[in-house]
Amino acid sequence: MIGEWLVAALILLGAVLCAVSSFGLIRMPDVYTRSHAATKSSTLGVMSILLGAFLYFLLMHQVTSAKMLLAIAFLFATAPVAGHMIGRAAYRSGVPLSERSVQDDLAKKLRSENKRTGA
Repeated sequence: MIGEWLVAALILLGAVLCAVSSFGLIRMPDVYTRSHAATKSSTLGVMSILLGAFLYFLLMHQVTSAKMLLAIAFLFATAPVAGHMIGRAAYRSGVPLSERSVQDDLAKKLRSENKRTGA
């Protein structure tokens, strides 16, 4: 009984986090904040759903799924890195920040790097 409630809570939490992620994609003003919203909440949402499914099969059917554990680990390792790299590529290709942005931490570092390399 407790296992069923835990599985249901994890799957519901994952669904809510994925919904928040999609809401963030619609509401955020630029590619950088959209990437942040998509990466953080959807990663946690999908991981919660996968963990709920893993626990369901473990508790209800006594089946341990190594594939599901690998999917959780792979998602946890790759999604944040992919979001960071997409944001960095957007910045380097000149996608402007939102006019509401108050600080650009990468501009100074990028200028000094370009001076050093001669680009």
